[in-house]
Amino acid sequence: MSRTREVPTAADRPEDQGVTLVYSWEVEPGREAEFEELTHEIADVAAGFCGHEGIVWLRPHRGQRLYHGVLRFSSQDRLDAWLRLPERRAWLEHMRAVGHQVSHVQRQPTGMETWFSLPQRPVDAPPRWKMTLMTMLGAYPISLAINWLIAPHTAALPVPLKALLFPLLVAPLLTYLIMPGLSRLFRRWLYGEEPRSGVK
Repeated sequence: MSRTREVPTAADRPEDQGVTLVYSWEVEPGREAEFEELTHEIADVAAGFCGHEGIVWLRPHRGQRLYHGVLRFSSQDRLDAWLRLPERRAWLEHMRAVGHQVSHVQRQPTGMETWFSLPQRPVDAPPRWKMTLMTMLGAYPISLAINWLIAPHTAALPVPLKALLFPLLVAPLLTYLIMPGLSRLFRRWLYGEEPRSGVK
């Protein structure tokens, strides 16, 4: 696929609020590798498109076949232009050969979506106050452990190095371990959903 780069227009004003699309695709058994290769292709195309702010693909939970794509754009106009792009339409045709789109939902970004596991179907992001409380709940035990176990042994280090320890430890633990676990544990409270059998 060729990469398309657009010249910024008035639609890309800094005050425009970004938008997020969440896609769900069910992939045919045995064609997962082909599907993932296609997601890399469209990510390369999107990376050169004006207003694109990132795309993340979430692999299925064990025993499931649903992939979730989280696509962010700087404005509604930029998103609309992307949806009309011929390269994207051609990509969709290839995608439909290996799976089918279950649904998609558009929502305003909160900046913390990737810290929360998406359910098996797209829903609105949790309210910001709930995500803030969950983030505080996740960050507190790490902060406590750092101050209790690590800080006493770093007294001789320069302040910049001591300060660096916190983000180096907290960011990976929150992103890959604590927040996904908390979002599953408090799924009903965060998303307002009844737990479904077979879904953890």
